Amino acid sequence: MELTATIHQHADLVERCKQGDESSFRALYNLYAKAMFNTSLRIVNNTAEAEDVLQEAFLDAFRTINSFQNRSSFGAWLKQIVVNKSINQLKKRRIDFIELEEAGIEDWTEENRMDDKETQMQVNQVIKAIRLLPHGYRTVLSLYLLEGYDHEEIAEILGLAESTSRTQYIRAKQKLLTLLKNGG
Repeated sequence: MELTATIHQHADLVERCKQGDESSFRALYNLYAKAMFNTSLRIVNNTAEAEDVLQEAFLDAFRTINSFQNRSSFGAWLKQIVVNKSINQLKKRRIDFIELEEAGIEDWTEENRMDDKETQMQVNQVIKAIRLLPHGYRTVLSLYLLEGYDHEEIAEILGLAESTSRTQYIRAKQKLLTLLKNGG
């Protein structure tokens, strides 16, 4: 019941924004800013850049709010804008993703795969260690684990081969575990 009421309140705010109500723009910003900032920060790993992405995303969302058609929640729509802008920010930095063939990596066997249970450690240590990962690793790991994209979607978003996304994820997970075992 409470969730349904919240969804309707957010939809009402969106409708009022479409009519130009400034207080509704402010209310939507206040509802979503922290979560969207955190989403961007996990991807770009730079506070100033995440703040820039957040502002650009809200500007774009509010500029194009009339195109929002309630096919998803406003939050999901906004999150997609934030993720895309974060990825574009990374592309500006010219992230170098290592292609599978260039790395000379053979097929990964089951015994080479890391056990997901090993990653269940203190959240603060994990966040700190994720921030220490190289950009490409951190981006794929964040999109896969934290944002819920699959490797096909990540490959499409980042413009790489699906096998590269998988390789970057495996390497990121290995590097993350090493960092965590060594105290982050």
